[in-house]
Amino acid sequence: MSQAKSASILDSRILVPAIGAAFTKLNPRTLAKNPVMFVVATVSVLTTVLFLRDLAIGSGDLGFSFQINLWLWFTVLFANFAEAVAEGRGKAQADSLRKARTETQAKLLTSNGSRDYRMVAGTSLKVNDIVLVEAGDIIPSDGEVIEGVASVNEAAITGESAPVIRESGGDRSAVTGGTQVLSDWIRVRITAAAGSTFLDRMISLVEGAERQKTPNEIALNILLAGMTLIFVLATATIPSFASYAGGSIPIIVLVALFVTLIPTTIGALLSAIGIAGMDRLVRFNVLAMSGRAVEAAGDVDTLLLDKTGTITLGNRQATSFRPVRGVSEQELADAAQLASLADETPEGRSIVVLAKEKYAIRARDMASLKATFVPFTAQTRMSGVDLEGSAIRKGAVDAVLAYVGAGSLPVAGNAAIAVSPESDSVRELRAIAEEIAKAGGTPLAVARDGKLLGVVQLKDIVKGGIRERFAELRRMGIRTVMITGDNPMTAAAIAAEAGVDDFLAQATPENKLSLIREEQAKGKLVAMCGDGTNDAPALAQADVGVAMNTGTVAAREAGNMVDLDSDPTKLIEIVEIGKQLLMTRGALTTFSIANDIAKYFAIIPAMFLAFYPQLGVLNIMGLATPQSAILSAIIFNALIIIALIPLSLKGVKYRAIGAGALLSRNLVIYGLGGIVVPFAGIKAIDMVITALGLA
Repeated sequence: MSQAKSASILDSRILVPAIGAAFTKLNPRTLAKNPVMFVVATVSVLTTVLFLRDLAIGSGDLGFSFQINLWLWFTVLFANFAEAVAEGRGKAQADSLRKARTETQAKLLTSNGSRDYRMVAGTSLKVNDIVLVEAGDIIPSDGEVIEGVASVNEAAITGESAPVIRESGGDRSAVTGGTQVLSDWIRVRITAAAGSTFLDRMISLVEGAERQKTPNEIALNILLAGMTLIFVLATATIPSFASYAGGSIPIIVLVALFVTLIPTTIGALLSAIGIAGMDRLVRFNVLAMSGRAVEAAGDVDTLLLDKTGTITLGNRQATSFRPVRGVSEQELADAAQLASLADETPEGRSIVVLAKEKYAIRARDMASLKATFVPFTAQTRMSGVDLEGSAIRKGAVDAVLAYVGAGSLPVAGNAAIAVSPESDSVRELRAIAEEIAKAGGTPLAVARDGKLLGVVQLKDIVKGGIRERFAELRRMGIRTVMITGDNPMTAAAIAAEAGVDDFLAQATPENKLSLIREEQAKGKLVAMCGDGTNDAPALAQADVGVAMNTGTVAAREAGNMVDLDSDPTKLIEIVEIGKQLLMTRGALTTFSIANDIAKYFAIIPAMFLAFYPQLGVLNIMGLATPQSAILSAIIFNALIIIALIPLSLKGVKYRAIGAGALLSRNLVIYGLGGIVVPFAGIKAIDMVITALGLA
């Protein structure tokens, strides 16, 4: 599932099956899904019948008629081939997923609280069954960990070899069938029946079997069908003009003219563009539950981004020691390090490292000091250590002040020492803490034996280059909003450093949902990512909801995309891939329409030259004969589809520019190109077929 393993469009494993699939897709039911190509196939059948009739009775220009029929069928087959190549890349991805879907035996528990189990087939499991999965076992189906913690190998799903931790409760409780437990054990409640697991859905979606046309695709198909109908009427009037001029035009010529004028290019490539858009996400290890989600990502107006792990590196780091008056930095650093030696959090470890690097304070033998460590709890919001004759506490500023001010700190067996809330040290410590918070940092107060020593400054490290990324999004007209549980002052400082447009501080699930609804009420499309059950309502409400694969079942079910790598920063890339899909479709539609206009002015003068010699002045390309003009156009019409397949699959290069600038660029490059290329191509083909005597 990694990008490195994605198959090239020139891979014989894709091209060879695609050739056979191009013929299989001639099934009328399949062709009917594409109105333009269905019409081309229908008229191809008609001209084939007429050719066989002429062949039987020996009348008409059989050589010319045969060539027209041949290229008409090539046009249909090339369109089918483009779609088959796009689907082939998805099927190559699906094959790797199938290897993970194995028929495994499951340890079905006889009761919830028991470890007694009986072996059953994994396919026989039902929703709410509880299974035991131990080290070395394959997880038999999708589920949620209800007890235990284990290291799980998800390489079959994500392509990453590093194991992940799955545990009950929290946001890392979801497990996927086909993955393997490497250590310890877990009890899993089954959440999906056989045939409807996450892996089964992934395979169907990746193969394109469940790909539904998006609203934009449906609208474009209606437009193309309307244009086709217009050209049906226009072509139907030509025999009358020819008759008025005293001549006639064979049906085979009218059909060829009709096919070259209708929007066959974009009609042939439209489906491939949509499939390729989803495929680009899959190769990026993101699974879109629908094409609509990919398309919506390209139209996003507001991007909601979690601060921790997305905008910042995720772990706050100690950056400085700020002592109060009368206390040295060395003394503060020494106490802070002692209080953090048993703190296994990234913040605690960073305090130990900073004291060591800045003041050369090394770890010491705590056993000889008879140290008793005080772990951090959500209730006290402090941690620390009690030494022989001394006590140190480190934690949230208000918690440490309340603890010290209560006079409950034991000091070497003597009476407790209380600090008045109005003392100079309290006011100074509060001032330092407020200064740190305004700068976007997090203050931790440190006290020793009832004496306030100062503050440790923790800082969220903003990811490198993230400010430039947000500037790109702003140029595209996308508003970025940072979501965080921090206080407003800290949130404002991080938002300013990162360069986001707005922020939501002290965010709750209700706040997120309310913000999304407010944006949508203004007619905007909103994207966000999340991994917890509390994110599920917002993920369901967002137009693009990206759930982390490590998240809960509720989050994965609520979102319309799943990031298999569980990397929240991908939300930015997802928007770019969605925009690339829309840019590709828009660019090729512009080219196709310009292409049809050019073919109209290239062919009509040469076609009616025999009836109206005055039209010779409009035959600016100097096409040899009406027959060579028609044949050159029909050949060009088929070959241009093949030439554009790589672009439709790879996508137009993404550029962070606004809608107006993008439209101007498309008109210049693809609009002008769509006019110039047919003139040059048709003339070159006309010279070749004239030299070979084919027309």
